[in-house]
Formats: sequence, C-alpha cells, structure tokens
Amino acid sequence: MAQTKILVVDDDRNLLELIHMRLEATGYDIVSVDHENAAKEIAGQEVFDVAVIDLQLVAQDGLSLMEDLHLIHPDMPVIILTAHGSIESAVEAMQRGAFTYLTKPFDSRELILQIDRARERVQLTGEISRLKELLEERFNFDNIVAKSEPMRRVLDQVTRIAGTESNIAIYGASGTGKELIAKAIHISSQRKDFPFLAINCAAIPESLLESELFGYEKGAFTGAVKNSKGLFTRADKGTIFLDEIGDMPLSIQAKLLRVLQEKTFVPLGSSGSVSVDVRIIVATNKDLKEEVQKGKFREDLFYRVHVIPVELPLLRDRKEDIPPLVDHFIKKYSVRMEKKINTVTPAAMQKLMLHDWPGNVRELENTIEYAVAMTNRADITDDLILRTAAGQDELLTLQEARARFEKNYLENLLKITSGNVSKAAELAGKYRADLYNLMKKHGIAPQDFKV
Repeated sequence: MAQTKILVVDDDRNLLELIHMRLEATGYDIVSVDHENAAKEIAGQEVFDVAVIDLQLVAQDGLSLMEDLHLIHPDMPVIILTAHGSIESAVEAMQRGAFTYLTKPFDSRELILQIDRARERVQLTGEISRLKELLEERFNFDNIVAKSEPMRRVLDQVTRIAGTESNIAIYGASGTGKELIAKAIHISSQRKDFPFLAINCAAIPESLLESELFGYEKGAFTGAVKNSKGLFTRADKGTIFLDEIGDMPLSIQAKLLRVLQEKTFVPLGSSGSVSVDVRIIVATNKDLKEEVQKGKFREDLFYRVHVIPVELPLLRDRKEDIPPLVDHFIKKYSVRMEKKINTVTPAAMQKLMLHDWPGNVRELENTIEYAVAMTNRADITDDLILRTAAGQDELLTLQEARARFEKNYLENLLKITSGNVSKAAELAGKYRADLYNLMKKHGIAPQDFKV
C-alpha cells in the first residue's frame, strides 16, 4: 500500500518541524510549508491524502486556505490546528468543510489518530458514492448535479418556476446543460405526461426550419409528397425546447411570434389554421438583448420568450460539481461499454480540477468517455485525462504549463527593464539570486534584452 501523504501548513517553524518529525516517524510521507502561498503551489503539483493546517497563518486564515485547497483536491480531509480554541471556531471549521479540529498544545498521538480516521472516512465515502450511482437515472432535479452554490441557486429558481406556464429563456455557454435543465423543467411541470420536443434552430437551414416547426401539406413544395405534422402540432399540450434561438432567422421569428400571441399557425401549403397549447422554453449562448440592439432578434419576440431568464454557470465557476459529475459519467459509460470501473485516481481528479473546461460539462463528459474506453484498469489514471483519441495532450501538464509561464514571464520582465536584473527582481518581488536561478533554468541571458 502506498504511503499516506500529508501536507502540513503552519507559520510557527518550530512547531512545523516538530509535527513533521513526529508524523514522519510514524511512517507518513510529509510535506511541510510555512506559508499559505507555498501550500497552494505545492497542492497544484502533488496529490495529498490529508492536510493539517494552522488556523492563523501569515496573510490568510486556515479555513480560507482549506477552501482554496478543496478547489484542487475536493475530497482531501483537512485537520485544523489552533491556539485559540473555542466552540465558535470549532463549529465554523466543521461547517466550512474541515474533518476535525485540534487545539494547541495537542498530543501527537491524537493527531495521528485523527489522520487515520480521516483516511478511513475518505475510503468509506467513496464506497457510498459508488452505491448511490447504482440508482436509476432520470431527468429530474434530484439527479442534476448541484453541489456548488451557483448550481444550487439555478435549481432553486427552476424548481419554483417549473409548475408555472411562463415561457423560460435559458442562457449559458455551449456544453453547460441547457437541454438537461429544460427536460427537468418539463418533467416537473403539469405537462410531464405530454411530449417534450427539441430542435436546434442553428442546425437547420432557414428553408427547412419553418416546415420543421409548423409542418406542411402535400404539394406545398418540391418533395412534399405527403402531409407532415410540425413540431408544434406534435408537441400539443407539452413543451417545445428551441435551442440556439439567437440564430433563428428573422422571417421565422415573425411566425413564431404569431404562434406565441395567438396560439395558432398555418402549416405550409395549407389554407386552414391549427390551434396548439404548448409551453416554450428557449436557450441560447448569445445575449438576446444585444442581438435586439443589433437588429438580429425581434424586440417583441424577446419580451415573449424572455419572461423568466435562467443563467447557467460555466463549469470552471462550479468546480465543486466536477467530482460528482465524474462519478456520474464513469457509471454511464462503464455500463454502456460493459466495463467495471470504479473511480478516478487522486492524480487524475487533480488534473480534472485544475483544467478550465472551455467546453464545459460536454467536454468533461467526452473526456471521461475517452478515458473509460481506453483504460484497462478498475480506475482511471491521470495519463488518460484530457487526451485526444490520437493520444496527444489537449492541455499541457501542470509542470509544462508552469515552465512555459515562467519563461514568458521572465522574458517580458527583462524586456520591460531592458535586461536590468535588479529592477526585474524588484518588480517580480524576488531576490536577484532567485531570478538568476530561474533564468539559468530556462536558458535566458539578461544581456540579450539590453538596449
């Protein structure tokens, strides 16, 4: 079994050294730092099983540092140490996600006991999570991942509006789950026993979109060899989801407005109107107000569809949701591919947490699908994360990214200071010796920047 790896953070160097020695003597692999910035830097490079953090640090309290570390290692237990023990501090620490709380001076045996308990809880939590994933998936609010505060606010909003008849506009970047939210609203509404039909307005040519929405009569145009019911007719008493409505042509917008106002429309080639009762949910990754100002979206239609706006956050703004989403997608694709895969390794999860996810949840799902397909183990390792089917990294490793940033930063710094290392060190907040070491590491010569 691999050594338990522990991060210890305390600005009291004497106590830090003492804790380091005692834990190391127990057989743990210890990394100890005396500043919160160093802790965050090392956490971005290595995976830890447990963190032990002092409550009072140089420029940041231990609870805030704990929350920062949880954005990188969400399941890592944190033990808070303090010389200012109080019930209030203990309660706050536990409420904000600490595993436990010890008051200085403490018995090192008690710290070791709590570390072992923290490791046991992580293993137990993993087993419980895997058991929960065996439950049947359905499109409802209970099964939409919403551990993060931004998504909790979204679900609170849509839960309250699902039972209304108001039209809803869902805003969000590609891959944020707009259709999933629309389906959940439909299933939670009084229309749940009737159809939910979706169409992507950007994916269908203008010449075909009208017939897809409103249907046509035989002979209405070349190729119309029989009558065809459109989306609105087939969705009667149910819900229509118009995705990417910001890309709907103006000519179709006028016809859609009439349907919303009069609840009737005329199929292509028909002389009679059709009455429908549908709820409209629209979605877009554009700002419809800006589209109105540009003349690309009708203002009167905007006010019809923008009755209740719902804003979906980017995945990088809801990183607490990444671990449960990963578990969900592993289960989904393990079943589909008939594989027995339990989880991702801590290093793989770290890589997932540090990525910015420009493709949002859809990109995360594709990443996990690829990893499930390629792994021959019971878990997913970090070498399978964020790689294309061709086996090339889509994203630099953290070490490579840091090296590239450091080199670019140093070059820009020396350009600004015309190769003056003293001025560059002052601007960077570093010692001249440290700056020289970095330049040597990246093969940069300050004289190349002198003018």
